[in-house]
Amino acid sequence: MDSFYLICFCVGLVLSLISVVGGFGHLHIGRFHIGNVAHGHAAHGAHRGSGLSAVNGFTITVFLCWFGGAGYLLHHSSIFGGVLILLTALISGVAGAALIWAVLFKLLLPHERILTPEETEMAGVLAQVSDSIRDGDGIGEIIFSQAGARRAAAARSEDGSAIARGTEVVVIRYDRGVAYVRRWDELANGMHDAL
Repeated sequence: MDSFYLICFCVGLVLSLISVVGGFGHLHIGRFHIGNVAHGHAAHGAHRGSGLSAVNGFTITVFLCWFGGAGYLLHHSSIFGGVLILLTALISGVAGAALIWAVLFKLLLPHERILTPEETEMAGVLAQVSDSIRDGDGIGEIIFSQAGARRAAAARSEDGSAIARGTEVVVIRYDRGVAYVRRWDELANGMHDAL
């Protein structure tokens, strides 16, 4: 029985780690598919509040891990009989899977939301130069807030002029990971003159 519990533990642990690294879903190994948990319809269902099935690819792997670990430890160092160890290992596996399911899918996933393209649009973002932009094709760095998070991006001056650190800028366009910026005061003065 030691080998059975140890195999269950190892398989559960490896598949759980693969699920976590693979983003909880759409993980294919050859023709084998490990459950669709956090992507696609499951994530959208949690976002809408429709709930998720407690039995899915991720909770099954967690069950195997806890079942195998508890069974191996109890069988290896316990005076209890095989049936009592099996029942205790089953209860431990169910409790472990339920705990992980509750934490992930009842506490964390309902607070996730899908960002819209408008929330991640770079054009028009107000930023501050954190690493000076040299003249010509020099690349610097900007810091800005977007979708409730502080972010950084590589930046170039749109007209090729140097921009000092600490200058407020506006992103004019974003291309291949580089924000093309202009000084905020230039744009503000240009709008004021146009009025």
